[in-house]
Amino acid sequence: MQFGASTFIWVSPFSTDSFDLLYKVADMGYDLIEVAVEDKELIDWTRLKKIARETGLDVTISGAFGANRDISSDDAAVRKNGFTYIVDCIRIAENLNSPIFTGPVYSAVGKTRYVSAERKQQERNWCLEKLTEVGKIARECGVVVGVEPLNRFETDMVNTAEQALSLVNELADSSIKISLDTFHNNIEEKSIPATIRAVGRELLCHVQGNESDRGTPGTGNVDWPGIKEALTDIGYDGAVVIETFGAPSEELAKAASIWRPLANSPDELASEGLAFYKTLFRE
Repeated sequence: MQFGASTFIWVSPFSTDSFDLLYKVADMGYDLIEVAVEDKELIDWTRLKKIARETGLDVTISGAFGANRDISSDDAAVRKNGFTYIVDCIRIAENLNSPIFTGPVYSAVGKTRYVSAERKQQERNWCLEKLTEVGKIARECGVVVGVEPLNRFETDMVNTAEQALSLVNELADSSIKISLDTFHNNIEEKSIPATIRAVGRELLCHVQGNESDRGTPGTGNVDWPGIKEALTDIGYDGAVVIETFGAPSEELAKAASIWRPLANSPDELASEGLAFYKTLFRE
């Protein structure tokens, strides 16, 4: 099992000016850095790949889905833009040897409304249409897309693993699987360990191991021993990554409702979180 830290812990948006983070993350003892792609034009990908090689860090890629990147939108131009963004991120993942691209690929973060069953079905159909195309490209690139359920305050489309399973099973594409974030799961699931077992080894491609308040892992009420046992039971051998927000952009803060510091400092959260991971998962 590899342990990773998201660039979101320190900065938003991540850019070439933030590349010192790779050295910091490596010095802390992490195995990988998860690069959140808010604006691909801000990042020198060739240089990033070189520094990752120098530091010995693996890379995973995650997405940031604002209102103009919504493949379930009723606006065809927005759906097209969301599709283009997802494909760009898949190709970035391929270039950086990231096995996955993860995020709420199905909709925009912060899109929460009460709509009719007919409207929900139409949005789902638009989503499935684009994800069918995404799956073909992901297979060609050797990248798995991780569909991440979010809590009810951030999306009205996929809140639970059961809903994610329904979407993924309908697509029936080996390149589209499920990514779990324990922060969201702690809100929406009856039992995170049971959720992990329900998804299973074949479909669980990535884990973001976050605390109940998005603070330092091990300091809240998430059932970490149960999570460890469930991941062991299904034979999960992917990454466990801390993704929280130390300096969110205005758009990200609003979408994820981040209004206060989540730890004394991003460095403290990352270093103490890694120490907790190592104690929990490697004892």
